[in-house]
Amino acid sequence: LLGGDERRVDSRTIYVGHRSCPANEAFIPPKFCDNRIVSSKYTVWNFLPKNLFEQFRRIANFYFLIIFLVQVIVDTPTSPVTSGLPLFFVITVTAIKQGYEDWLRHKADNEVNKYPVTVLEDGRRIRKESEKIKVGDVVEVEENETFPCDLILLQSSRDDDTCFVTTASLDGESNHKTHYTVPDTEKDLESLNATIECEQPQPDLYKFVGRMHIYKNNREPAVRSLGPENLLLKGATLKNTQKICGVAVYTGMETKMALNYQGKSQKRSAVEKSINAFLLVYLCILVSKALVCTTLKYVWQSKPGQDEPWYNEKTQREKDTNLYLKMFTDFLSFMVLFNFIIPVSMYVTVEMQKFLGSFFITWDKDFFDPEIKEGALVNTSDLNEELGQVEYIFTDKTGTLTQNNMEFIECCIDGFQYKYRDASSELDGFCVTDGPVNKLQQKAGREREELFLRALCLCHTVQVKEPTEGFIASSPDEVALVKGAMRYGFTFLGLESKTMKILNRNNDVEMYELLHVLNFDPVRRRMSVIVRAISGDTLLFCKGADSSIFPRVRQEEVERIRMHVERNATEGYRTLCVAYKYLSAEEYAQADAGLREARLALQDREQKLMAVYNQVETGMSLIGATAVEDRLQEEAAETMEALQGAGMKVWVLTGDKMETAKSTCYACRLFQRNTELLELTVRTLEDGGRKREERLHELLLEYHKKAVQDAPPVKAAVTRSWSLTNQDYGFIIDGATLSMVLNSSNESNSSRYKNLFLQICQNCTAVLCCRMAPLQKAQIVKMVKNSKGCPITLSIGDGANDVSMILEAHVGIGIKGKEGRQAVRNSDYAIPKLKHLKKLLLAHGHLYYVRIAHLVQYFFYKNLCFILPQFLYQFFCGYSQQPLYDAAYLTMYNICFTSMPILAYSLLEQHICMEVLLDNATLYREIAKNAMLRWGPFLYWTLLGVFHGLLFFFGVRYLFSNPALQDNGQVFGNWSYGTIVFTVLVFTVTLKLALDTRHWTWINHFVIWGSLAFYVFFSFFWGGIIWPFLRQQRLYFVFANMLSSVSAWLVIILLILLSLLPEILLVVFRKPRGPHARQVEPKHTDTLTFPLCFTTFLPLFLDAVLHIFVVKRGWLLLFSIMYFSE
Repeated sequence: LLGGDERRVDSRTIYVGHRSCPANEAFIPPKFCDNRIVSSKYTVWNFLPKNLFEQFRRIANFYFLIIFLVQVIVDTPTSPVTSGLPLFFVITVTAIKQGYEDWLRHKADNEVNKYPVTVLEDGRRIRKESEKIKVGDVVEVEENETFPCDLILLQSSRDDDTCFVTTASLDGESNHKTHYTVPDTEKDLESLNATIECEQPQPDLYKFVGRMHIYKNNREPAVRSLGPENLLLKGATLKNTQKICGVAVYTGMETKMALNYQGKSQKRSAVEKSINAFLLVYLCILVSKALVCTTLKYVWQSKPGQDEPWYNEKTQREKDTNLYLKMFTDFLSFMVLFNFIIPVSMYVTVEMQKFLGSFFITWDKDFFDPEIKEGALVNTSDLNEELGQVEYIFTDKTGTLTQNNMEFIECCIDGFQYKYRDASSELDGFCVTDGPVNKLQQKAGREREELFLRALCLCHTVQVKEPTEGFIASSPDEVALVKGAMRYGFTFLGLESKTMKILNRNNDVEMYELLHVLNFDPVRRRMSVIVRAISGDTLLFCKGADSSIFPRVRQEEVERIRMHVERNATEGYRTLCVAYKYLSAEEYAQADAGLREARLALQDREQKLMAVYNQVETGMSLIGATAVEDRLQEEAAETMEALQGAGMKVWVLTGDKMETAKSTCYACRLFQRNTELLELTVRTLEDGGRKREERLHELLLEYHKKAVQDAPPVKAAVTRSWSLTNQDYGFIIDGATLSMVLNSSNESNSSRYKNLFLQICQNCTAVLCCRMAPLQKAQIVKMVKNSKGCPITLSIGDGANDVSMILEAHVGIGIKGKEGRQAVRNSDYAIPKLKHLKKLLLAHGHLYYVRIAHLVQYFFYKNLCFILPQFLYQFFCGYSQQPLYDAAYLTMYNICFTSMPILAYSLLEQHICMEVLLDNATLYREIAKNAMLRWGPFLYWTLLGVFHGLLFFFGVRYLFSNPALQDNGQVFGNWSYGTIVFTVLVFTVTLKLALDTRHWTWINHFVIWGSLAFYVFFSFFWGGIIWPFLRQQRLYFVFANMLSSVSAWLVIILLILLSLLPEILLVVFRKPRGPHARQVEPKHTDTLTFPLCFTTFLPLFLDAVLHIFVVKRGWLLLFSIMYFSE
């Protein structure tokens, strides 16, 4: 019976209660992992080395570490503190953040691992910590407790040997699921002598293969098959059952729950790629500057007297140094001097912006759904800006575009239509238009009606909920059908000890023994039950999709039902066909033996079961069909219209029938009445009467000519509603045809088909892919994601079958629907309803992208302004690597003086208010395709940085052309020069950000004016005290002395105004355009107040300052003449 399967390495043997087997069974008990759950990354001992290793794998961190080491080893012009402190700050902040997150994981792990559980040992109930459970322990669990590990159910307090569980923490399904004890186990578990042979741990929650060998009185062991219905998963909760006992089969990190939380791939946003590209450019600028200065230094020193002037003779050691080594160390020194052009603190600011910014999504009250009492959820904050760059949306239909709230509408029995009219116990049949009988008020025979209703009452996995007498099931379709049968007088009373009870329309209770359930699966697309009536007849009832039922019934019966099914599908209803079959004693015996044998198989169990299912489900008789309505989600049509108006292409990927999905697309306005549909399905391939592949090639070429070659070019800014002269195309493809396109027998053909298919789809307003398997959904997303231009893709779905496409897309969004929470768990963002997608993309996505794009450009700009004067200074100091700024300023510039205003801006800025963004979807197009981080805007910011850097340096140099800048005739030194440049720099870059701010809050005011005040305070404080730990104090009273000069004051103010003048003029003279004009009267009183006042009065202020400057310079000249004449 075992067939040598016990020797397979992919199975494990477990001894129930650790009791030894009979002597003739020579099993060696293997070691298994303990029941500890470890979700943390670090321990106390490995945190520091492991975290540092991970952080220094980032190029920017590693670069600054090298620079720091160069400063320590080589005699460089700046202190190692200048690059070491910012690097230490970045590393420390990141380490604290990651350490805190890991501490929370440790805390959660301990709560689970220290949870008390009851274990049965030698007939005694012993309380243990959960982490001490071993594989083979018999564990007792009471009602409302969660299962501490994966258990095989051995005993239940319920009379029917079942128990109810909820798996909300695993897949979000709150309904009660029924699990069964292993048949023929001992009531007294102490005397149970058994081994379990099962597969090794794997993450699929719904699959389990195993068998149990029960040993009794030296007889041949009884073998019982084990499946998912016997397995209780860790994390699930026991309901409506006082207590159960089970044996541990998977523990700790080998439980299905633990395996499901591993291996989620890391997604990276397009903004990070832009940052890396810009970083490369600035690295080239840095190397160029260092090379230029090194070369010019040696050119200048080659002149007589310059290399070794009389006042600075070289030491013997300097004379003996190798020239090339000296050149190399000089090059490194210049690299260190200019290295601040690379913004290391930008990375930590970007991380903080993403992390803190994600809270705005979770706090948004518009995303709160009163039905489920939940709001939006952010699973990853790394992709916030990606929400503003979406080009393709791939959406599921059922539960995403529709509510997944099923209501029984009508049915068809033998071609006669039955629509529910009132609560009478009789069926109301009327006006048949679908079948061959054209008489009014005709009905099918009473016997056929009752057979159909019995099929609806028996062919399902619905449970009767005891407290409220309601129904619970894994699928809302099943509950709708059982309730539909109730309307017509047949009520399902429940399942007790393998007996299904039905109350018929005569109020008699009918009883059927449930022999086998042939479970539903997405490949077969049908499910069946085998039951035995009291009369002894054995029947098979089957329900499923028309495509899977029609080939398995007599064809003359199909014609009576087909038109009815197609009409219902066109109206947007979900249809199921119902069939039955009488099984003879021989047929049932054969089926029973086949099913039992397949269920005992450890290897290829699913394939063997599928073969038996297909063998049994043939030669059936078709009784009728049902129509169930799944209503559209709230505001689904408006949402889809807005997203298309924003320039996004919407693809619907569904497992439903084409007609049902097509009607949903029309209802959602993805297809309009004037849209020409290009259909590429099995039906169109068979129309020509030729080989499918030939017909496929012909249709692809025909559609390509129509949609691509003959179509006029569409301007990017023109939406569909404005281009009525152009023909709109919609594309429809089914799963079977898609397989031919993607997996053609000929390799060259496959590539060509794929290209033609993609080009056609990209020129269509909407694409519908029906009859899709979950893997095909992911294949389509991957194909578009990797196509020319690498467009940003977004997948949205609510069920487990959508997980693969959610993980494949750049951005995955889960809907907190009725098909469980697997989609939510695997998504990047989760929202309660489809309508929330509009605000998530058009408002939040737009603003996140604008904010982070401005942050990145601004960081590079302010660092270029900072380091360019330092580079220019080398031309006036003999390329001696003399720093322009004090070490404190070099260190604090990016950490303190300019970091908080840009962080506040990148969190709070609303250049256009949310209401306007939602009303004008076309605004989304303005930032499409990474518009703000292209080379054009980058060049603008770089040139602006160069302009400001030149102005700062040469403006202050012009001031220094007059040597006497103080009232007492004293001259300023080089540290005063650098301090004036630095003061102009800090004020200019901060006020530049103030000019760019359109949405002012008290936080913006606090950080902008607070940063400037802190700079002034720090400069007075740093220069006003003699610090004992400094060997040399370069800035002692320099700042205070500088501000005693009126000329310094005037130059600082004038240079700030001249730097900002182009920006001011641009704001003043630029006319508001389009929807932006609406913002002149803002919603909030503080929005736009500062910039408008600032730009109105600045020209007047500028005029006054120039007047004062001229007068003051005149007075200075007069005083100078008088002073020298004396």
